[in-house]
Amino acid sequence: MTNPSNQNSHLHERLHALAQNLWWAWHPEVIRIFTDLDPHLWREADHNPIAFLNSMPPEQIELRASELVLHSRINYAFRRLNEYLGKEHTWGSIHCGNLWSRPVVYLSAEFGLHESLPIYSGGLGILAGDHLKSASDLDIPLMGIGLLYNQGYFSQRISKEGWQGEEYVDLNIHQLPLEPLLDGNGNPQIVRVDIREGFLLARIWKLQVGRIRLLLLDSNVDGNSEEDRQLTSRLYGGNDRTRIRQELLLGIGGARILQMLNIIPGVLHLNEGHSAFAILEEVRRIMQDDGIPFDRARRRVSLYTVFTTHTPVAAGHDRFSPDLTEEHLGVFRETLGLSHDDFMALGRVHPEDKGEPFCMTVLALKNSRRANAVSAIHSDISRRMWHALWPNRPEAEVAIGHITNGVHVLSWLAPQMHKLFETRLAHNWPIRMTHQDIWENIAAIDNGELWEVHQILNTRLINFVRRRLAARAERLGDQDTIQQAESILDPDILTIGSARRLATYKRGDLILSQPDRLLKMIADPDRPIQIIFAGKAHPQDNEGKKILQSIIEHTKNPAVKRRIVFVEDYDYNVARHLVQGVDVWLNTPRRPLEACGTSGQKVVLNGGLNLSVLDGWWNEAYNGRNGFAIGRGGMHNDPNVQLQRDAEYLYDTLEKEVIPLYYDRDADGIPHQWVKRVKNSMISLGWLFNADRMVRDYALRLYLPAAAANSAETV
Repeated sequence: MTNPSNQNSHLHERLHALAQNLWWAWHPEVIRIFTDLDPHLWREADHNPIAFLNSMPPEQIELRASELVLHSRINYAFRRLNEYLGKEHTWGSIHCGNLWSRPVVYLSAEFGLHESLPIYSGGLGILAGDHLKSASDLDIPLMGIGLLYNQGYFSQRISKEGWQGEEYVDLNIHQLPLEPLLDGNGNPQIVRVDIREGFLLARIWKLQVGRIRLLLLDSNVDGNSEEDRQLTSRLYGGNDRTRIRQELLLGIGGARILQMLNIIPGVLHLNEGHSAFAILEEVRRIMQDDGIPFDRARRRVSLYTVFTTHTPVAAGHDRFSPDLTEEHLGVFRETLGLSHDDFMALGRVHPEDKGEPFCMTVLALKNSRRANAVSAIHSDISRRMWHALWPNRPEAEVAIGHITNGVHVLSWLAPQMHKLFETRLAHNWPIRMTHQDIWENIAAIDNGELWEVHQILNTRLINFVRRRLAARAERLGDQDTIQQAESILDPDILTIGSARRLATYKRGDLILSQPDRLLKMIADPDRPIQIIFAGKAHPQDNEGKKILQSIIEHTKNPAVKRRIVFVEDYDYNVARHLVQGVDVWLNTPRRPLEACGTSGQKVVLNGGLNLSVLDGWWNEAYNGRNGFAIGRGGMHNDPNVQLQRDAEYLYDTLEKEVIPLYYDRDADGIPHQWVKRVKNSMISLGWLFNADRMVRDYALRLYLPAAAANSAETV
């Protein structure tokens, strides 16, 4: 006879094993297990399975599992995880060659993997998280290195006056799937970086993302000053002094982790310039190990360094003054045998200019043989921006190519759509998602069936938004909103979503620029629209906060109060609901300042359509039949003129194309021409703008050539 206590323990152990690997986060059948055990607790735990299990005694888990007959599902999920981890015949096992002896090391200042681990702020981090997940699914030999922010990025709290405030809460390490990296004696491994005034220390945490190991540095350790213990407390917080110290830990500290683990990288992949000091630590290691001078070691490291730039805006590239650079890197500079001027020259466009600051992007570009932007239009902007580094080359020959970003499909695809794909595409479609022929099967899906699934997602989004609005109203004592919450938004109305970082160049309030015209569309008795906004402004960006405040003021207008809403505290969870449920995704950046943008790619997967300026990925994706374009792609020399033009293009496109197509219904209420465009969107874009395709491109076009050059280099 089975001992009930042993059975409880066995079940609990398997659930904990599932919770310790973020593989669960992109497998809806595992998420459903936790949801079914206790839907309310799952939501209260912020969809964090470790916090969830720590709040639910094993006896209660066993009781619920018995009532719901979950044992077989739990055992099946546990087997699937182990089969996934142990699978031998994978894309990576066939294609990744010598990366198996010398892996890719992927360094990034942020990783967006799930809302329960808030060590991301926006697109850069979400992209990095999707990169790791697809590398895991493809089985590419890759490890990630980042920073563990003990307070993460801020929680947004909007006042009655519409002004953004920031709240920070310490992460509970014991409620996260983190394990310390230990030495042979069971003591925490500590990284040390010497600076002029002393040293910086950091411990290392391990996080398993499917097959991929992510290592995170944490400065909150004994031996650091109180100031330095707070270095990794907040993402993108503090001043230049904080930033350079964070980047020392990420770059030099990150590279020293490899030495601790006796890992020789085949490829050093820098996701943006924050981690560029890793190049110099690799140079120092090779100088020491092989007894060669700086220039030879530098050349060798450049052969296997890949640098991805994401920033088409000059202000977005970190720059540090000569004095601050010397204070923090003077000791390290001396180990390289470089003078102050020679060291500063590594990060200057014009080395002879003694006042020019040290730029991390310049350091990365000068010392990586392979550099890429994240869309075709962004590569053109980047070549123009950094042409001065290679003044003797034509701009077209500046060595910055592009690999257009994609999204991790299984992380962003709604479970309802996932089920539809399983039955209508192919059971194994996830491992063939980069094959165009798989997506062509969407054409055969019944229009009514596809429309019904999307309507379910739209209703789910609206219910989610109502809960979030009611929660904010309760905090502010807004009784009117609390009472009206259930009537805010309508699932039968065209729903437009607009969510992003609230920076001025992204023009998140463009659709509000002609209030009378907008009100006419919102109040139309036959063909109305409604808009859901979300987004955060950087804590120090008052202009971005003013945009947010302007949006909040519009939501207070009695004429539109139930049809224009703003969802507070935009994060992974809010983004997931929005991209899965909106009818139209609105994107209005000032061209050409959108490096890529990936939110619209997530919308494609879930049956929504894009309405966007022709910038970033949409400039490559739009074909006239798979969404809607704002404008024709031109750029007026006067930004104010372009702003007015884009506003006119936006309103015209809504009034003449989007709204009529959406409301053109048959007797059963199905908008067949709209659904046809949704299918065209999925078929033409789903196979191309996904992270599996993106990571394969990195592997075949950058990683493998870099690793081969690394192996062949003997000079």
